[in-house]
Amino acid sequence: MDIRSLGYLRLETTKLDEWRTYTLDILGMVEASGSTEDTLCLRMDDRAYRITIQAGANDRLLAAGWEVANAAALGEVARELSAAGVAVKAADADELTERRVRGLLHVTDPGGNPLEIYWGQAQDHSALGTPYGNRFVTGDDLGLGHVVLPVPDIEAALDFYENLLGLQLRDSMKLPPQAVPTATEQRDFHWMHFLSPNSRHHSLGLYPGALPPGIVHFMVELETLDDVGRGLDRMNAAGIPIASSLGRHTNDRMVSFYAQAPGGFQVEYGWDGLIVDRATWVAKEITADSFWGHQWNG
Repeated sequence: MDIRSLGYLRLETTKLDEWRTYTLDILGMVEASGSTEDTLCLRMDDRAYRITIQAGANDRLLAAGWEVANAAALGEVARELSAAGVAVKAADADELTERRVRGLLHVTDPGGNPLEIYWGQAQDHSALGTPYGNRFVTGDDLGLGHVVLPVPDIEAALDFYENLLGLQLRDSMKLPPQAVPTATEQRDFHWMHFLSPNSRHHSLGLYPGALPPGIVHFMVELETLDDVGRGLDRMNAAGIPIASSLGRHTNDRMVSFYAQAPGGFQVEYGWDGLIVDRATWVAKEITADSFWGHQWNG
């Protein structure tokens, strides 16, 4: 199976006006064509959109979108998932139009997280024009960034993403019981795993517990450290709670901070993420989250 990248995220929110300010004025994204009074579509590069946030009754992840190269690759996904006993549903014409893609399958992972596997997303060839001159590190080869999903059965989720979807395990980390209060069983420690289908160190993190929004955080990467610092200044000026101070991670070397988002989860804003060679990478256990910084508030 040939998953290429995390292509987009779709969210539902009860606070669309807050998200509009948060993404456009603070994160420095650009409102995309297709936005309406009830749906905010966001550009980060030349894709028609990377994030869609729609008004609704809940604050939750609607789908993580994983991109494949073409129709043949999507057909292979459908055959392999069906053969493995995973329910697959093809998108209807209205969904394809809304997503601006050529083909799409709906899938649910073992943690109940909704996934959309697709190909042929439309591009927007107009100038991006971010509000602060900031640029995001994305592209066909790296995708949107990364997302961390809650999966109460961590072993089943790892098997699904690594052995079925074909994402490569990059690193794992032991979490103490107090870091996973929603774990389905008590253990001396719980594993968290980091995976990717491309050269970004990780496009997916698997958190071994349940969280109501169905998402722990998503990360967007900026081209310069100054972009991150200015984003932190905007967060502080707007009074947005900083969940974790600036720091450098041990696994992907990302210099980043975490801020609370309107949906009850967090956004990581970072720079200088590690690029790896899939052919030579060796999976490891990391024993500390960060080299420095990343002091968590609460």
